[in-house]
Amino acid sequence: MKDLKYINKYLYHYKSYLIWGTIFVIIANIFQILPAQIVRHSFDLVGNTIGIYPLFKGAKSQMSLYDIFTDVVLIYGTVIVIMALVRGIFLFWMRQTIIVMSRLIEYDLKNEIYAHYQTLPLSFYRRNNTGDLMARISEDVGHVRMYLGPAIMYGLNAIGSFVLVVAYMLIVNPTLTFYAMLPLPVLSVSIYYVNNLIHKRSTEIQQKLSQMSTYVQESFSGIRVLKAFVREKEFADNFADTSNEYKIKALNLAMVNALFTPVVFGLIALSTVLTVYIGGLEVIDGSITLGNIAEFTLYINMLIWPVTSLGWITSMTERADASQKRINEFLFINTDLVSSKNLEKEIIGDVAFKNVSLTYPDSGILALRNVSFSVKHGESLAILGSTGSGKSTIANLICRLYDASEGEIWIDGENIKAYKTSSLRGQIGYVPQDVFLFSDSIKNNISFGAAEVSDSQIFQAAKDADVYANIMDFPKGFDTELGERGITLSGGQKQRVSIARAISRNPSIIILDDALSAVDTKTENAILNNLQRIMQGKTSIIISHRVSSAKLADKIIVLNDGEVVEAGTHEELIMIGGTYKEMYEKQTQSEEEIV
Repeated sequence: MKDLKYINKYLYHYKSYLIWGTIFVIIANIFQILPAQIVRHSFDLVGNTIGIYPLFKGAKSQMSLYDIFTDVVLIYGTVIVIMALVRGIFLFWMRQTIIVMSRLIEYDLKNEIYAHYQTLPLSFYRRNNTGDLMARISEDVGHVRMYLGPAIMYGLNAIGSFVLVVAYMLIVNPTLTFYAMLPLPVLSVSIYYVNNLIHKRSTEIQQKLSQMSTYVQESFSGIRVLKAFVREKEFADNFADTSNEYKIKALNLAMVNALFTPVVFGLIALSTVLTVYIGGLEVIDGSITLGNIAEFTLYINMLIWPVTSLGWITSMTERADASQKRINEFLFINTDLVSSKNLEKEIIGDVAFKNVSLTYPDSGILALRNVSFSVKHGESLAILGSTGSGKSTIANLICRLYDASEGEIWIDGENIKAYKTSSLRGQIGYVPQDVFLFSDSIKNNISFGAAEVSDSQIFQAAKDADVYANIMDFPKGFDTELGERGITLSGGQKQRVSIARAISRNPSIIILDDALSAVDTKTENAILNNLQRIMQGKTSIIISHRVSSAKLADKIIVLNDGEVVEAGTHEELIMIGGTYKEMYEKQTQSEEEIV
């Protein structure tokens, strides 16, 4: 249970629930045991009455004896019913404290995991599958809650029942208690053996469940590709195989629990036999009464649940421990993107790269090598290059989604590591290459990047991104609900909505990472002309493989295999006659052929 120690802080935080729950458990168990003593007195009363009742045959006092007997039995019965009702009340409050505590901790733990996930760097998400992340925050937390709620509640109940029952049994007759408890050592060995099997198989089940979640998530995310290539049956068969493996592992665990239950009941039955046999000898010897045997039989039955529940509680605890171990794996990962000064200030927009190199930590790929450039606020920089040349990596570094392996990045004369990441990113309008829109209205998607934005600003941002007319063509306009990942819109519309989202927040730095690849040249020119007005006084970085996107930029750099091979204005690079001129001529010729 070493991994479950992590949640002790929550148990301490909600200790009042746990303390009161324990008190209610103890009181409920006391009212469970007391009726057994009344049953003992009832049996002794019945036995004694049966012995003396015939002696009064024919006498008037016989009817009086009968009336007294029935009244006492009725009183005993009423007391037993009242105690059962009182016990039920305390069992209700036991659940209202311990189960409520487990739900509160579940809520806090999920929030902690979700908040921690958001602090982790982009490299973490490139190493781990979305399905696995979801499984840990849902399925695994659910298993931990079962430990915090039912397992602790029934565990306390089992311990309380066992201690109180055994204590009462020892008070009544130590010898009979010894024989009644004789099978328990065998049970302890069985529990130890089963415990190891359950832990191993619980871990295997959780790992397989995570694989299933990942597979399903990827299948549904890529459903359009799956259908286009007619791979539904193959994916269904693969899922059936994975699901069958999970079923087999779950059945193996169920078999362990199933074998454990008959063993427990067999040992309990043996205890009952020993109680009746040894108790009968004690009655003959005159040490105890028949009422004591009845009392002990009830005590043995009271021990059935505490003893049999051990396997179930052990199973839940082991599954929770395996789940918490998986949760801890991610919770103990700390981001390396820390701020040296926690600097929060308004950014003007001067950006400078000085001999920057980056090797991606998750893949080991060298993406940039000794890259240097600078751009002043109010200027625009175009970054061109072929696929894989490192263009998007520069955008990632400016947003500080990664830290440079070598060299330094400066913004407004301060090292980028000095800024608080939330403050830095909050002043950058970033349109990523892989556009992501949420399953929400278009209006909320555009206003997503701004803390406070008016409807007029949203409409103007849509106009500047040349998507306003398209939105108004929808029956619900800006209130149109988008499907998952914005599937309702075309590729070009999604890109333009993403651009509108970036400029609606009025950022100091605007980064367009191949954000116009899905629009035609005419729309591209319209958007760039609109952006020229918006970009005044701001730093603009346009990343593209199209030369047409770079013509209006103040500066242009050309990347090849992570290195800057050319830098200058459009006219200067044309004069040089290098890579840029070659790209320009090829793309211009292609456009003329299309026309």
